[in-house]
Amino acid sequence: MTSQLRGLGFALGLLLGLPVQALPLTPPVPTALRLAPGEAAPSIDGRLDDPAWQRAPVYDRFVQFLPADKQPARWRTTVQVLVTDDALVFGVRAWDPAPERIRAPLARRDQVKADQDYITVFIDPVGRRRAAQFVRVSAAGGIEDGLYSAEEDSDDSAPDFDVEAAAVRLPDGYSIELRWPLAALRFPHSGGAPWRVQVARNIPREDRTVVVSVPLLTKDTLNFIAEMQPLEGLGDLVEQVRERSFLAFRPELTLRSTRESSDADGTRRSRKASLGAELKWRPRADWVVDATLNPDFSQVEVDAPQLAGNTRFALSVPEKRPFFLESADVVGPTQPDESGENRSLAAFYTRAITDPDWGLRATWRGSEAEATALHLRDAGGGTLLRAGAFATRSGVQPRDSQASFARGRLQFGTLGVAGLVSRRDFGHGLLTEVVGTDGVWRAGESDQWRGHVLASSTTLGLDGQGDVRRVGRDRGHRAWLGWRHRDGDWVANVNVEEISPRFANDNGFVSQSGVRRASAFGYLRLGPREFAGLDVHDHELQLKVQETRTLADPLLGVAAGQIVDRLVQPGFWFAAARNTGVWGHIGLDSHRARSGGPLHPTRTLLLGFESNPGELLNFINGEVEWGRRLDVEADRVGLGAQAQMQAQLRTALPGGWWLELDQRLGLGWVDGPDGRRAFTDRSAQSLVVLHLSPRDSLRLIHQRTRFTRRADMAAHLGEQEDTGRVLSLMFQHRVGIARVLSVGLNRGRAQPGALRSNEVFAKATLGF
Repeated sequence: MTSQLRGLGFALGLLLGLPVQALPLTPPVPTALRLAPGEAAPSIDGRLDDPAWQRAPVYDRFVQFLPADKQPARWRTTVQVLVTDDALVFGVRAWDPAPERIRAPLARRDQVKADQDYITVFIDPVGRRRAAQFVRVSAAGGIEDGLYSAEEDSDDSAPDFDVEAAAVRLPDGYSIELRWPLAALRFPHSGGAPWRVQVARNIPREDRTVVVSVPLLTKDTLNFIAEMQPLEGLGDLVEQVRERSFLAFRPELTLRSTRESSDADGTRRSRKASLGAELKWRPRADWVVDATLNPDFSQVEVDAPQLAGNTRFALSVPEKRPFFLESADVVGPTQPDESGENRSLAAFYTRAITDPDWGLRATWRGSEAEATALHLRDAGGGTLLRAGAFATRSGVQPRDSQASFARGRLQFGTLGVAGLVSRRDFGHGLLTEVVGTDGVWRAGESDQWRGHVLASSTTLGLDGQGDVRRVGRDRGHRAWLGWRHRDGDWVANVNVEEISPRFANDNGFVSQSGVRRASAFGYLRLGPREFAGLDVHDHELQLKVQETRTLADPLLGVAAGQIVDRLVQPGFWFAAARNTGVWGHIGLDSHRARSGGPLHPTRTLLLGFESNPGELLNFINGEVEWGRRLDVEADRVGLGAQAQMQAQLRTALPGGWWLELDQRLGLGWVDGPDGRRAFTDRSAQSLVVLHLSPRDSLRLIHQRTRFTRRADMAAHLGEQEDTGRVLSLMFQHRVGIARVLSVGLNRGRAQPGALRSNEVFAKATLGF
């Protein structure tokens, strides 16, 4: 690409009769200003009026990325960078011809989304554009941060960095200041490439617009950080700080009073004071050591409910606990690919760790290599999975286990190769071990290959009642190969995998085994057009095909070669004004519910949409699938539907307060042969947040789930009703990630068993 630009510049110079030197060979890049020793750093108040900003170079070469790329930016944006002894400080000025339309609500951390005006700063201090840390700052000063993976072309907002940011509204726009401590950056001790940066600005109007500071970035690239630019002006900063040590210590105190009752066990009451701590030590640039002692994760936000009553396989949930999120890209990718399949959870799934008593972890990052290793003791009591071709069996984990995991990766140009080991020791001879390798190859500008091979050995099994028992050593394997292509005309994802019947990983997530699967998902990119008076920004024709067949599993009585599922799903997607996306497909599918059972044809129609309608109703999302659906337990097909919807509202209140409402609903059912409802599955979550200030909030979460099934003698099914209810109320005062005070109560109910729990808690975390 560089040689082509040089050739083009030379040719234009000759044709126009200009000196060749007058044409830049490459676009300009952002340049930082090093502050002199003793020179005052700017105060982080969002205003770019400190003396240092008057001298800092200004970069303003922003171009449009959305809704259409390769176009000049319609809104002027500038970025400046200062370098102090211990931090990078970014100052971004965002001009707006209609400043009254800037959307700047108060929002929770990691909830700065497309409905808001914001600035995102990406930093890649390794310089290889394989991953980047990012911080998103809204026009109200809200923060969302995390890691961006080039392999997955997606971001993960779970990791938090100890950054400081502020924003201020101006008569012609807004400005932000972001202080990014060097202690929060992860870079090699030596041999690294120049640090790279990228800045993006989001403008949510009738047409959502995104402008970026990288002129060469287009939608044709494999990922959003593929063209990150070097940050000039750092000089010998890396050499000066690579030996510097940083230490952070966060003790926490939790007070809790609980009452639990059930039909079987009666009522139990307890009061507990728990003292815990987390320590993060960076002895030098390339090493990070994390330690946790008696961590309390009870105030992590409640997981959103999922429809699970007609599901054969276990459902995964995202990680939110801080100890597991350091350098998550070194542990391995954690996001699904564009086909919707999540391959990486088979290697290490941190939610398999239920309640750690203590943990220790070390992470090293070089210029062409990286590694991490952790060991912890888990109090246990969570869910233990044993998968099959047609269902996932579950039991309760034995208590007091030891969990270990390590992964190292080498990079050879465009080829990355990694090895990993995983071990879970439950004692009493119950042990699960996994070894494997994974890799990624960037085969040109448009193609990427990924895969892994894992081998497992376990002495832990489940009996028919879900109780843990010791078994003879079971061995298994899992192999996967995936290809991804992306260019200006079409996108494709092709995956093939094999999971042997006895593959198990008690530090990972394995929802299905004993199968061989091939799948392909692709779409033809047709670009913008006007259709029936509607201005379509982009649209695609899509096709997904998949077939899953069984491997022989004598233990579960499964014969080889049975089709578990066969999917043929032609579909479409288009984008329009107000960040609106509409998609759908026809499902010409077939499913088998159990070994030896019939292969049922299912015929469904799926339609979905999402949009940012306005400042009040800032986000809506919905999806419904209707038609002939599989009733798994009854092993038959009936007319039915499954639907999910989310709506989020934000409104300003007197006194500078903001009210946030988030409602999620789920509904699914299938009718029986007589036309009556065979089962109904419902879920609902109401989230209400009152933002009293950028630091103070009051949060209420109310969740309800209910699954009911009508008795069916023909299918040998009895009447069933399972219900659950969770209520959580919490006040929180938060200053960054270092100082947090939480006070609240949790209540829960579940049937059958009349399970009831009530908890009052107070938790304080203080960082040093």
